[in-house]
Amino acid sequence: MIFGSIQALRLHANDNVVIALRDLAKGSELHEFGMTLQSDVPRGHKLAIKPLSIGDNVIRYGQIIGQATQPIAVAEHVHVHNMGMGEHLQSYAFSEQSVPLPAIAPPRTFNGYHRANGRVGTRNYLGILTSVNCAGSVARFIEEAASKTDFLKAYPNIDGIVPIVHSSGCGMSGDGEGYQTLHRTLSGYAQNPNFGGILLVGLGCEVMQVSSLVGERELGADGAFRYMTIQSEGGTRKTIEKGLQELHLIAEQANKVQRAPAPVSEIMVGMQCGGSDGYSGITANPALGYASDLLVRHGGTTILSETSEVYGAEHLLTRRAVSEAVGQKLVNRIHWWEDYCARNGGEMDNNPSPGNKKGGLTTILEKSLGAVAKSGSAPLTDVYLFAEKIDKKGFVFMDSPGFDPCSVTGQVASGANMIIFTTGRGSVSGYKPTPCIKLATNTDMYRRLEEDMDLNCGDIVSGNVSIEDKGTELFELIIRIASGEETKSEALGYGGAEFVPWQIGAVM
Repeated sequence: MIFGSIQALRLHANDNVVIALRDLAKGSELHEFGMTLQSDVPRGHKLAIKPLSIGDNVIRYGQIIGQATQPIAVAEHVHVHNMGMGEHLQSYAFSEQSVPLPAIAPPRTFNGYHRANGRVGTRNYLGILTSVNCAGSVARFIEEAASKTDFLKAYPNIDGIVPIVHSSGCGMSGDGEGYQTLHRTLSGYAQNPNFGGILLVGLGCEVMQVSSLVGERELGADGAFRYMTIQSEGGTRKTIEKGLQELHLIAEQANKVQRAPAPVSEIMVGMQCGGSDGYSGITANPALGYASDLLVRHGGTTILSETSEVYGAEHLLTRRAVSEAVGQKLVNRIHWWEDYCARNGGEMDNNPSPGNKKGGLTTILEKSLGAVAKSGSAPLTDVYLFAEKIDKKGFVFMDSPGFDPCSVTGQVASGANMIIFTTGRGSVSGYKPTPCIKLATNTDMYRRLEEDMDLNCGDIVSGNVSIEDKGTELFELIIRIASGEETKSEALGYGGAEFVPWQIGAVM
């Protein structure tokens, strides 16, 4: 689909609103819809093409995104001042639209780091993983001490050292959802294929014990996994000294691994959107959806998350589930979220954010319908808990909050070796050890933040680029980044502060 130079876009034949593709002034003529604007309408915002009475459904993408809260005239701006969220129940129609995508041959390859367990990394980092916040400073001290000695000069195949620090690990119950979620997250990071080696550091007396994280796991012949506690080593200075010694042992093994051809089926992409705007659902998200389908057709894996940001659009995913059981797993997570919000005095429609609304989004239903476009058309293979190891190929869903750093943390813990992040307002984060490709939904923002954006999808509207061509361009970029090409966030040094485990339950 190419949008060309039209002023407003109707996304579906059943829609009663259209999307402004540029700032439109009151009195402007929209000849393609035969109407004169009744008010100013910013780019990315909606305007009515049919009169709406109080309670009438507002339709975008052919789906309900809310209801009129006051009468709305033809050519009038439709936004938070005259629209809200009400009834939106839809049929789940489990698996009715689950159609396998045809495989693409011959298989494509990328140059990655082959691990002993058969997985393939797109990067080769050393990680200093902490079991508890109390060990966070020491982990950073070890990394700083290594940097002062030009540690990595002797290990040219290693991309860097990443201290993985967080704000939890103690003051919590030793079982239940909160503990299990953090345990999965830390264990998952330790096993992400983008790490060539891990040094696990604890304090010694915390609830999240190092011994529990290690479990029955052997260190392995390559010696690329080591662990220690500050209390056992005798304090800060001795732990730093021992930590440097352990890092050298780990690095000697990790440095032996070099990039080698691997099938594209070993790429696992975590898909995210943040700072969304009215363009997200018509440019970057569907382009990512097309690239997602290409990757799935090559045997790869893509992960959709942010459960609170698919709310109201989950019926589009349940219809693509490979079975009713898989679809019901997603519905169960939606119900969990409704209960979670009720328990904590929140509402699912607390999202969108002020920035989302300024960009043209009005309700969570509208935001969710645009967000689901990232998933393309592939069948939904399975649904996973936050940070649960993903063990199936194809398009999958991982439960998570909509808070981007937290959601990405779960995807990396689940095994993602690549992140793709669409943004309309602008995002400047990164997620070591996993490279993050940033997609701009509109050309104006891309030009302002070009040093942070990897690909402009705004030319789907401002130029003559089709969603299919942009998705293919993104697929080729995925292969290049997986093979070692640097992303903008990597060049800027991002990724050291965005590890954010999901904290559930009481802090005691």
